[in-house]
Amino acid sequence: MTQIAPERTLPDSTPAQAASPEKRTPLHAFHLRHGAKMVPFAGYAMPLQYPAGLLKEHLHTRAAAGLFDVSHMGQIELRSRDLADAARALEALIPIDILGLAPGRQRYGYLTNEAGGILDDLMVARLPDRLVVVVNAACKIADEAHLRAHLPAEVALTVEDRALIALQGPQAGAVLAGFAEVEAMRFQDVRAVEILGAPCLVARSGYTGEDGFEIAIPTDRAEDFAEALLADPRVLPIGLGARDSLRLEAGLPLYGADLDTTTSPVEAGLAWAISPARRAGGARAGGFPGVERILAEMAAGPPRCRVGLKPEGRAPVRAGAMLFTEEGADKPVGLVTSGGFGPTVSGPVAMGFVPASLAAPGTRLFAEVRGQRLALSVSPLPFVPAGFKRG
Repeated sequence: MTQIAPERTLPDSTPAQAASPEKRTPLHAFHLRHGAKMVPFAGYAMPLQYPAGLLKEHLHTRAAAGLFDVSHMGQIELRSRDLADAARALEALIPIDILGLAPGRQRYGYLTNEAGGILDDLMVARLPDRLVVVVNAACKIADEAHLRAHLPAEVALTVEDRALIALQGPQAGAVLAGFAEVEAMRFQDVRAVEILGAPCLVARSGYTGEDGFEIAIPTDRAEDFAEALLADPRVLPIGLGARDSLRLEAGLPLYGADLDTTTSPVEAGLAWAISPARRAGGARAGGFPGVERILAEMAAGPPRCRVGLKPEGRAPVRAGAMLFTEEGADKPVGLVTSGGFGPTVSGPVAMGFVPASLAAPGTRLFAEVRGQRLALSVSPLPFVPAGFKRG
């Protein structure tokens, strides 16, 4: 099985690091103690991989349970005297149904700009007394500023200083059940629980395509909890490399690679997140930035589409590779935005954008890799079926 060079396993959207030293998450000592190779990512020192290596980390997560440190992500809480006011205000910035979100549930969404592009993708959870928004690490400062600039004064915004641990894999539920009552939770449920005597917020969600949980825990208890999880033989620590290969196999887009300020949710294949209430003819249709472009593309179809791509050979096709209709064609028609080796599928996989006319599964294209044209075909997403607990 082809190995990936460690320097190529970072997510394609890894920002350039201008500042040094990097910030540290509450699990920094945990990572060093367990032999992690640390790299700069989104302004933080983060584990790329542990001694087990990317391949084993990836496959272990698919088979059992992987422990991920995602404390670098932003956690923002919104409160108001009437929580419906905060929900309405947030709906003016995000094209999803937040007013209709039941307490104890969360939804995937995105901040959009006036041009219909995506400023960031995120999760919004509704609790009885607050909304919790989890945003990407590289965007969290800009997201906070954007929210503060556009939300009314009666909506109080707080940036939470908590660690965030993801436990992902088909055995994640059985493992976490040893610490809290989570068995009855289903995909996208959110619950306040006590773990090791600490108040935590647990969501049954993640970004690997597997069943799993994201646990927000006080920073001073994070290391003890991580060690307690790791004491279970079903759990292995997982770094950024496997995190990226897992989400790629799951067909999940990465902000800064597959999504950016010019990409609309429709061409990114994320229109499913726009609830019926916010669509044309819905009870609260429109009212969000970029509504004209987004609703027009939902009605008529986007000019380009995010698609899965399966190279015909064994060589990975990585982000930045141009796509052509013919081996000898001069003009590119598309672009690979994420790519690498998929350990579960035992072969290279990629995602990219092509014109809508070339987005049908089975369409044969060519990617330019180091001066050569490599054949690949459009493939349905995901490459690995999701294992979420929906029932």
